[in-house]
Amino acid sequence: MQPCYLGIDVGSVSTNVVVITAAGEVLSSLYIRTHGQPIQAVKEGLRRVKATLPGDVIIAGAGTTGSGRYLAGAIIGADIVKNEITAHAVAARLEVPEVQTILEIGGQDSKIIILRQGVVIDFAMNTVCAAGTGSFLDQQAARLGIPIENFGELALKARHPVRIAGRCTVFAESDMIHKQQMGHNIEDIIGGLCEALVRNYLNNVAKGKEILAPIVFQGGVAANAGIRAAFSKALQQEIIVPRHFAVMGALGAALLARDYVNNNRETKFKGFEVAEEDFRARSFTCQGCSNLCEIVNIEEEGSIIARWGSRCGKWDTLGE
Repeated sequence: MQPCYLGIDVGSVSTNVVVITAAGEVLSSLYIRTHGQPIQAVKEGLRRVKATLPGDVIIAGAGTTGSGRYLAGAIIGADIVKNEITAHAVAARLEVPEVQTILEIGGQDSKIIILRQGVVIDFAMNTVCAAGTGSFLDQQAARLGIPIENFGELALKARHPVRIAGRCTVFAESDMIHKQQMGHNIEDIIGGLCEALVRNYLNNVAKGKEILAPIVFQGGVAANAGIRAAFSKALQQEIIVPRHFAVMGALGAALLARDYVNNNRETKFKGFEVAEEDFRARSFTCQGCSNLCEIVNIEEEGSIIARWGSRCGKWDTLGE
């Protein structure tokens, strides 16, 4: 039997699943849309990944990350549940051991992670505004009638990128419409948008951060050649996009699970069969004090398997 390790990254836009070998090689990876239903996304991800795995694979460890990491961890029986910063840093170090700066842009948020000598020393996240994220780029591509896969290539054809106000999604869109009405070509508008979004990222998310090479760019938006080129132009540095850029959080979770379980621990992973189980999320408000915490219950086949949300920890059980 071949022992392998599972990582799941549940975000607001996408749910990513990765299975790695003991040596850290990616055996299978999957990127699917969450569609506001993280439980269903996790179950679908498990089904689809299982179908791609050789028959001799056994999952010896499992980890979760992302905004839905506790939910996913309760469903699958995760050995380790880690934040996105740690997971992305671990995955980036695997691909680029000397990495000093990680630029990460996902579907709904963006972050920067600063490492020195392999250790995270600083980070910043932007979870408030969607300007520059994958969902905003999807929206603009749809409005222009351009497949998102072609968005970046068109940006590279820009000869005179127009200046777009990129600090806000509303202003950026209205500015793009104004530039179209003035007669600027699509390539220059898209090129200007990419530069504006990178400018916004550097002036807000990365403000005050020392950006040193090697610089790794990951997250779904790293697929966009226009954004990559805009980062390279603005920073005057080579931008490295790792092989598994779209699923780096899940890859990091799998690596963390491998290292955790290898310390003579037995996995708590429930098996791929949980994809066929019935899970439900319910909530209630604790009346124990003035905090009025919203408590989330995760039920499997009618039984509570995990609960969290209280500030004091009174209700919290994470399936441990």
